[in-house]
Amino acid sequence: MTHNPLLAAWTTPFGAPPFDAIAAEHFSPAFDQGIAEHWAEIEAIAANPAPASFENTIVAMERGGRMLGRVGALFFNLVASHGNAALQQVEREMAPKLAAHQSRVALHPVLFARVAALHERGDALELDPDARRLLERSHLGFVRAGAALDDAGRIRMAAINTRLATLHTDFGQNVLHDEREWTMVLSAGDLAGLPDFVVQGARQAAAERWLDGHVITLSRSLIEPFLAFSSRRDLRQAAWRAWVARGMHAGAHDNRPLIPEILALRRERARLLGFAHFADFRLADSMAGSPEAVARLTDEVWAAGRRRAGEEAARLLAVARPDGLGDRLEPWDWRFYAERVRQSEYDLDETLIKPYFELGRIQQAAFDTAGRLFGLSFHPREDVAVYHPDVRAYEVRDADGHVGLFLADHFARPDKRSGAWMSSFRSQEDMRHHGEEAAAPIIINNNNFARGTPTLLSFDDASTLFHEFGHALHGLLSRVRYPSQSGTSVRRDFVEFPSQVYEHWLEAPQTLREYARHHETGEAIPDDLIARLLAARTFNQGFATVEFLASAILDMELHLHPAPEGLDVEVFEAEALARLGMPAEIGMRHRPAHFQHLFSGGGYAAGYYSYLWAEVLDADGFDAFGEAGDPFDPATAARLKRVLQAGDTRDPMELYVAFRGRAPGTAALLRMRGLV
Repeated sequence: MTHNPLLAAWTTPFGAPPFDAIAAEHFSPAFDQGIAEHWAEIEAIAANPAPASFENTIVAMERGGRMLGRVGALFFNLVASHGNAALQQVEREMAPKLAAHQSRVALHPVLFARVAALHERGDALELDPDARRLLERSHLGFVRAGAALDDAGRIRMAAINTRLATLHTDFGQNVLHDEREWTMVLSAGDLAGLPDFVVQGARQAAAERWLDGHVITLSRSLIEPFLAFSSRRDLRQAAWRAWVARGMHAGAHDNRPLIPEILALRRERARLLGFAHFADFRLADSMAGSPEAVARLTDEVWAAGRRRAGEEAARLLAVARPDGLGDRLEPWDWRFYAERVRQSEYDLDETLIKPYFELGRIQQAAFDTAGRLFGLSFHPREDVAVYHPDVRAYEVRDADGHVGLFLADHFARPDKRSGAWMSSFRSQEDMRHHGEEAAAPIIINNNNFARGTPTLLSFDDASTLFHEFGHALHGLLSRVRYPSQSGTSVRRDFVEFPSQVYEHWLEAPQTLREYARHHETGEAIPDDLIARLLAARTFNQGFATVEFLASAILDMELHLHPAPEGLDVEVFEAEALARLGMPAEIGMRHRPAHFQHLFSGGGYAAGYYSYLWAEVLDADGFDAFGEAGDPFDPATAARLKRVLQAGDTRDPMELYVAFRGRAPGTAALLRMRGLV
C-alpha cells in the first residue's frame, strides 16, 4: 500500500472523512500507527520529570490519541452503517488489540499516580469548574478501570477487558448475520391486508437482495407494520418467531453461549473493584445511584403498565374472538388487533396517517424546530463525500457562522445494523488557549426506514427521527473545552434526556400543521386528524410499557445474578418473566440473545432502564414549555440550550435543576403514558 488516506491530513470540506478514498485495508495499519503514537504520548506524560500539573497531565491526556480517535470514530461508524465482510474482519482483528491498548493506558501505574496526586490536592489547584470536574471524572475513570488495584488485579482486569471486546464483537456480528440472512418471500396471495406502503417496502427489500417480488426482512420498520396489517396469521406467526429468535440458532452464530461468559466477566470485574454485582458497579456512577433506586422507579411504572396492559388485552380479545381466537391472544396477534381497535376507537388508520409524514418534510421539521429553538440552520452540501448514496450531508450554521456537519443515513440496508442511533465522526472541543485548534462536530444520525417512492413514515418512525436528532443536537450544540466532556459524553441515564424531550416538538400542533402535508396534494393534515392522532398517543401504552420494562428489568436481574457463569439463558428468562407476571401475549422488546444494548458492547449494560429514567426527565422537562404557554418559548428554550451546550462540564442533576427550577417527578411521565 503506497498511500493511506487515514494517515494523511484531510483537506476535505470541513475536514470530513475522505470516504471516496478509503478502503477496508487502510484501517489495520492506521490503527496500529494510532496505537503506537498514543502509547508514546502516554509514556511521555508518565515519564515527565516535572511534578504533575493539570496542564502536563490532564490536558496532555486530552490532547493525546488524536489519530487513534479519528480512525476509531470513522471505522466504528462505518462498520455499523456499511458493515461489509472486509470491515467485519478488521473489527474481529482489532477489537482485542484496541481493548488491550485501552487497558494498558487505563491501568498505567505511573500515569495513575500523577492523576491521583493531582486529585488529592484538587482544592489547592484553583481550577475552573469545568477543569475541576474533568480532574474528578478522570480520577474516577482510572479508579473504575482498576488502576488502583495491585499488579495481579490490573493484569486480570486487562485480560477481562480484552476477552469482553472479542465477545461483544462476536455478539453484534451474530445478530447482524441473522437479520441479514432471514427473509420471508411473499407470493401475491401472501399480501392480504397489507397497505401499499408495506407492499412497496417489501418490494424494495426484495430488489435490494436481487430477488423478485416481495420479501419481509427483520428490519423493525418492515416487520412491525407487517405484524400490524397482515391478515395471514400463519405468516405473522412465522415472522414473529424469526424476529424473537435472532441470535438463538445453534451453530457458529449462536449468542446463547456468549451471554453467561460476558455476565461472569463483568461480575468478576465488579468484584475486583469492591462491588458485589456488576449492576452495583454500573449504578454507582449514575443519576439513579443504585439498583434499589432503579427498582423503585421500574416497580412503580410496571404496576401501572401491567394493569393498563390487562385492560388493553381485554379490548383486543373482544375484537379477536369473532376470528376464532378463543380466549387467548398470541404475541403475533397483538399488533394486528391493536391496529383494528385503534381504527375503531380513534378512527385512525396507519394508511390514513402515513401520507402526511413524508421523510423529507419530517427531516425539515426537525431542522426548522432546531432553528426556532436554538438558532440553527441546515444547508445541503453536495461537495462533502459520503460513504453510501443514501447519506445526505448538511452544513450546520448559527448567527456566528459554521457550527458543524450533520450526516443523515435514513434507510435500512442488508449490511447495516438494525435500530436507530446517533454517533459522531468528530466531537466538538475548544482547547485553543492551549495551542490546539477548535474542533467543530461531525455528527451522524442513522435510521432504518423502509425505502419508498416517496418514503412515508409512521408516526412512530417520525418520533424516532426526532429522537435521534435530539441526540444530534446534543453533539452539535456542545460548547466545551475538553474532548472528554463533549456533547453526549454524559452519564448513561442522562444521555437520553435531550433526545426524548425533542420528540415532543413533533407532536406540537404548530409542527404538524406546517410539516405534516399530504405527499400528493400538499394539503395540511386536517385538524380533526391531529386531534385524533394526539388523543391516541396514550393508546396501547400498557403494551409499550410492559414490552420495554420487561427488557429493562431482565437486564438488571441478569447483572445482579450471583453466579452467571452457569446460566441457562432461556430458563432464566422464562423464570424472570414468570416472577414478573409477564402477559403471555406480549413479548419483550429485546430478548437476551439479540439484546445488543447489553451484549454487543457495555454501554447500556445494567443501564437499559435509562430510557425510562430519561422519560421522567423529558416529560417533566417539557412541562416547562407548557407552563410558559408556548412550546417555542424563547426563555425556556435558552435554558434548555444551556443544558445541551454543557456536555459533562456539570453534574447532570445540577443541569436539570438549573433548567427546570426543581428536581423532576414521575407525575408527568405517568400522565403522558396514560397510566393514571
